[in-house]
Amino acid sequence: MTLIDDENLPQTYEVRTFGCQMNVHDSERLSGLLEDAGLSRKDDADTEVADVVVFNTCAVRENADNKLYGNLGQLAPLKRERPNMQIAVGGCLAQKDRDTILKKAPWVDVVFGTHNIGSLPTLLSRSRHNKQAELEILESLDVFPSTLPTRRESVYAGWVSISVGCNNTCTFCIVPSLRGKERDRRPGEILAEIQALVDDGAIEVTLLGQNVNSYGVEFGDRLAFGKLLRACGEIEGLERVRFTSPHPAAFTDDVIEAMAETPNVMPQLHMPLQSGSDKVLKDMRRSYRSKKFLGILDKVRERIPHAAITTDIIVGFPGETEEDFQATLDVVEASRFSSAFTFQYSQRPGTPAATMDDQLPKAVVQERYERLTALQDRIAKEENAKQVGRTVEVMVTEQAGRKAEETHRLSGRAQDQRLVHFSVPEGAEVPRPGDLVTVPITEAAAFHLISDPARDQYSVRRSRAGDAWDRAQADSCGVPTTGTGGGKGKTSLGMPTLMVRK
Repeated sequence: MTLIDDENLPQTYEVRTFGCQMNVHDSERLSGLLEDAGLSRKDDADTEVADVVVFNTCAVRENADNKLYGNLGQLAPLKRERPNMQIAVGGCLAQKDRDTILKKAPWVDVVFGTHNIGSLPTLLSRSRHNKQAELEILESLDVFPSTLPTRRESVYAGWVSISVGCNNTCTFCIVPSLRGKERDRRPGEILAEIQALVDDGAIEVTLLGQNVNSYGVEFGDRLAFGKLLRACGEIEGLERVRFTSPHPAAFTDDVIEAMAETPNVMPQLHMPLQSGSDKVLKDMRRSYRSKKFLGILDKVRERIPHAAITTDIIVGFPGETEEDFQATLDVVEASRFSSAFTFQYSQRPGTPAATMDDQLPKAVVQERYERLTALQDRIAKEENAKQVGRTVEVMVTEQAGRKAEETHRLSGRAQDQRLVHFSVPEGAEVPRPGDLVTVPITEAAAFHLISDPARDQYSVRRSRAGDAWDRAQADSCGVPTTGTGGGKGKTSLGMPTLMVRK
């Protein structure tokens, strides 16, 4: 359906994303749907708010609702000035709060949930026609999201969802109730999407699922994820395969073997710990214990010696004692994570943990959080220091470091996903995003590596992804191109948002 049929109707859109990788990928689909409906993405250089603003929300973080309502409040005066402007709210918070959003922000035009993102264009059109807000929340998946149009954010790498939903019952997490039980895509569909990405120039994919390694549970094959990794290794032109996030309880030896034996599966693993205390893990309903967790890391490092392992940790879960917290510090020390996403526990309405006894005072949680981050920052710097002197292959990205203007360094990701800022020697070829450079690591910090190579230490490998980036740049400037590369408009390519510790 088309939203635009005269010049007075919306012409531009923007999608503002809060939350996890699932939300980022869903936003790519929302963008694709809106462009299919005839809208154009607002230029980043344009300071004016778009005609249609979509908020894709998260319900996990403590300030998720405050952030949403703060943003909606800022748009209220503009909505009064531009009544034809439309505001839509979707995602996990919309699924949870439903009509609360319209009560708190009655100037919102559309509220939709996690199970019916494909309905957004219809709901916007209906709201305009009926001159009233439209609320539509489904309790189960309407259409598998991967069948929807997608406007990918970059041309050299992309997310590929292999499942949606979650069958676990972690007491701190509201996601299963908002995204439903796990639904798995068939392997052929996944591999076809990956092949389409590669045909358009991408050389990296990240397999995405709420618990990615439980893939296959719906069709009864507990070895399906390892098989899928091996199948990715057969796709010509696919150079880098990653996945996020696995669950330690379902992480099996066949997956480790598939990682070790499939050349394009990268030496990088994100393995959520959450807590190092067995008592707290039990209270969280995390069906593994610290010994099993550390055993998985040992097996991974035995088979993949240079693997970089990252994690998630929650500090201050209800009932966590100083002894419990010390157990977490001990596991972190033993695990030698290259980086960690650390969170202070916060009560989320609708979760079992929110009603547990022994909720910890904020000051206690803050003090423990600071001790944990100090420890992890030290470990990260020590682990990065071990990289100095190594020669690594870096895939160049469009993103640059904060000091890029003064250092003139470009940025990219090593095979193990570490962030590398590198300089181009005088007279050497300047790579394009998507190209690969081979450089020595000359310096290390806690959160990045630096390479300032001599001329004979530096080499560039021009890639199909770099060619696709060239075509996309030409398309965005209105220059006609040949081939199958995507432009800045709707295309089947994508780039995951890079994760940084908050």
